[in-house]
Amino acid sequence: MTKKISVLMVDDEAQFRATTERILTRKGFRTILAESGEAAIDKLGEAPDVVVLDIRMPGMDGHRVLAEIKKRLPDLPVIMLTGHGDLQSAQESLTKGAFDYLTKPCDIDLLAAKIEDACRHGKAPAMVEEKSVMEVMVPIQEYTTVRAEESIRDAILKLKASFASKLSTNRLMETGHRSVLVVDDKNNVQGILAIRDLLELILPNYLTAPKPSMADTIQYSPMFWQGMFTKEVKQKAQIKIKDVMSPAPLTIEGTANLMEAAYLMVNNNARRLVVEVAGGVSGIIREQDLFFEIERIIREK
Repeated sequence: MTKKISVLMVDDEAQFRATTERILTRKGFRTILAESGEAAIDKLGEAPDVVVLDIRMPGMDGHRVLAEIKKRLPDLPVIMLTGHGDLQSAQESLTKGAFDYLTKPCDIDLLAAKIEDACRHGKAPAMVEEKSVMEVMVPIQEYTTVRAEESIRDAILKLKASFASKLSTNRLMETGHRSVLVVDDKNNVQGILAIRDLLELILPNYLTAPKPSMADTIQYSPMFWQGMFTKEVKQKAQIKIKDVMSPAPLTIEGTANLMEAAYLMVNNNARRLVVEVAGGVSGIIREQDLFFEIERIIREK
């Protein structure tokens, strides 16, 4: 019979301890409870396989408990729990030997998976130096921007220019922007105009309007399409950008990890993110920028 993983749960909130114990027990873990840092140290004698430790506790806080655990049992993995406002403190705990950290309230399945990982791997994994979003992004000075009152014609000409060779950034030379940022006088991002927006603009309304069920199988003849593309482009060239642009992209902090950028892109079906540093727009990170970093890591393996 497989030995149950023994988890020392340290938290000063009685309700949290009780709820977590009940769920972890149901998932097959053996749970040891401690309501304070001092109690946690006393219960190390019950030989837990993993410690789940809250950072903010009265008396002996999580950092002090972590230090004492590492002094006594350096190989015992510790998962830190923190609130959203304490992320920097939790990240600092990784440098002091914590296996990982999770924010409260945490997903119980994620906690269970982290406990199993900690038990399987023991010590905290070696910290891997990775580039931040800020080191991979396209600086805002090198990204093409337009104003909302400008015309579609203006945007198209500027977007085309972004595909020209750029000496300062090889990535721009290889791929172009595929979009322009719409900004105000203070460079606040108001929206974005991408090639897909332009394609949607030139489609006549009747091509995208719902059809009667009996018309679902309509086949258009070659003559139907003749001249339509050119006509629509010319007719819509003077439309203002503000009437066509898409909403501003999601934002991400410049110090964020590249995996966070990948997560935001995938889960929000986004091809680019606005990068903020100190509350201001600093650049754009695009899916191709992440691809180039993937290629670099593979090449340097």
